[in-house]
Amino acid sequence: MTRAATALAAAAVFLGSWVLLHQLWYAHAGEIVDTPGYETYADAIVSGKVPYRDFSVEYPPGALLPMLAPEVTASRGNFGEYGHSFEKWMAGAGVLMVLVVALWAPPSRTLLVAVSPLLLGNLMLSRFDLWVAALTVGALIALLLERLGTSAVALGAAIATKLFPAVLAPVAFVWIWRRRGRRAALAWTGIVAAVCAVVFLPFAIVAPGGLEHSFSSQLDRPLQIESLGGGVLIAAHHAFGTRLHVFTTMSQNLSGPGAHLAAVLSSVLQIAALLVAWIAYARGPQTRERLVRYAAAAVVAFVAFDKVLSPQYMVWLIPLVPLVRSRLAQHLLVAGLILTQIEFPARYWTFVALNPSVTTVVLWRDLVLVALFLLLVTEPRRERVE
Repeated sequence: MTRAATALAAAAVFLGSWVLLHQLWYAHAGEIVDTPGYETYADAIVSGKVPYRDFSVEYPPGALLPMLAPEVTASRGNFGEYGHSFEKWMAGAGVLMVLVVALWAPPSRTLLVAVSPLLLGNLMLSRFDLWVAALTVGALIALLLERLGTSAVALGAAIATKLFPAVLAPVAFVWIWRRRGRRAALAWTGIVAAVCAVVFLPFAIVAPGGLEHSFSSQLDRPLQIESLGGGVLIAAHHAFGTRLHVFTTMSQNLSGPGAHLAAVLSSVLQIAALLVAWIAYARGPQTRERLVRYAAAAVVAFVAFDKVLSPQYMVWLIPLVPLVRSRLAQHLLVAGLILTQIEFPARYWTFVALNPSVTTVVLWRDLVLVALFLLLVTEPRRERVE
């Protein structure tokens, strides 16, 4: 089968998987959706209000594009139409993600990406993370294909949409410097920065306070209940009877003895894990396999050790981990996706009530992500020397 045929077949499998999210047990899993908030933002913009100035937005400016897209076909104020339209746009983003992965990954690993909706569940229907995942993997594949300009534009757009793709920039910078020289690496970085500036600068001018608040509201978030730190505290709560309380901001969070310390340690571990990935990559040979391995490792580090680990963060890993030539990495990804689906959305509120069986599932998911990170930064000897 040719690569083009494989890509089309994988896209068809993705769409079939997407349709099944409304069938079987997925239809009875319940829904916890983000689209009402997206629609509120989109309707306000269409009515002439300026984001960050006239109303608060918790996301970067690039995220407004996938929120506005459903307004093309949906009536203003009609949530049913907006939700259906949003799903169609995200299905398109998912197809784009699959097609980009198929440019590099072999059929078996492309198939894993194609069936990912069935592994993670219906949360994918109402989040825009597929769009940023497609941009992020597009930036990485463009690097592999020596399309530096395309890579820079895609990564800049991804960063402007959800910030986390910035963790790929140090890996990409080293890759370009070592293969093309300092001038090429600096030029690439300039394009990434220019794309970000085009998106951020208008809002920084008209609403600097509102834009700054969108950053600070994310950075100042407390320890989220599904994070690794949260999982450890909940396990201690069940084992030793420690006092622990759940409270709600933009997510469900933990307070009580050790919660603030766990949040601080999570941030420290996250930064340390990112430094490990970046430095280990820079110290080794510049092979394509190492590029995809450490790019994936950087994103896994960001997710696994963050003080906030929302279920949709798993979408970010779907197109990246299958690029790595490791069956164990694929198995860990599948395990992480399935464990996330077991908890969310069907058992989420049971989890929030600190039910021991469901909290154990989430802790295992978090530990799987830690294991995946450790696997990715522990290279087989063959890869270190090729």
